[in-house]
Amino acid sequence: MRQVNGMPRPGAANPAPGPAQEPGPAQEPGPAQEPGPYQEPGPYQGRGPAARDPLREVLGQFATGVTIVAAGGETPEGMTANAFTSVSLTPPLVLVCVKRAAAIHQTVLDCGSFAVSVLSAQQEHVARHFADHSRPRGRAEFDIVGWSPGPNTGAPVIHGAIAWIECALAAAYDGGDHSIFLGSVLASSHGPARDALLFFGGGFHSPALHPAKSP
Repeated sequence: MRQVNGMPRPGAANPAPGPAQEPGPAQEPGPAQEPGPYQEPGPYQGRGPAARDPLREVLGQFATGVTIVAAGGETPEGMTANAFTSVSLTPPLVLVCVKRAAAIHQTVLDCGSFAVSVLSAQQEHVARHFADHSRPRGRAEFDIVGWSPGPNTGAPVIHGAIAWIECALAAAYDGGDHSIFLGSVLASSHGPARDALLFFGGGFHSPALHPAKSP
């Protein structure tokens, strides 16, 4: 509960009121103050080029893992994505954000499913390949990697990934220039614990991960 200013503390005696004070003479308002000249905002003082979106700079300070999102069976599509997160364990739900202009966007909607492969520190080349707009499309874009069709959806699961999740599309939400795809987990697995590929500050990183020391 909020405490209202001016209320006596519990248990404190209320002071006796003093004599009433006559109000003083009314004060005439002073002259209105003219606003100062408009000041143009200074240049953005970010770390990147001046033309870079300031919000992108801010969000780039949040380190994430890197995934390959894939969908489709006979004609699969894939993309590199770091806008992926868990949502719920009961029921098991995850989400991924996909740009509306991406080729895989319509494939996810048409198939009603997708798979997510979490990349290891040794798979930066895979992340760069699926982020390259000049790469081949369809099954040919998966030729540089080993992969297997997901057991439930047929969506490609990347070999060597440290974990993978196969999902049915539960819902799609408007996210500006992206769609937020909510996935109901159908199957998942992971391999031995290894270093993960990270994305931070606009680039890929492969740090050696060590457990944080307790204070």
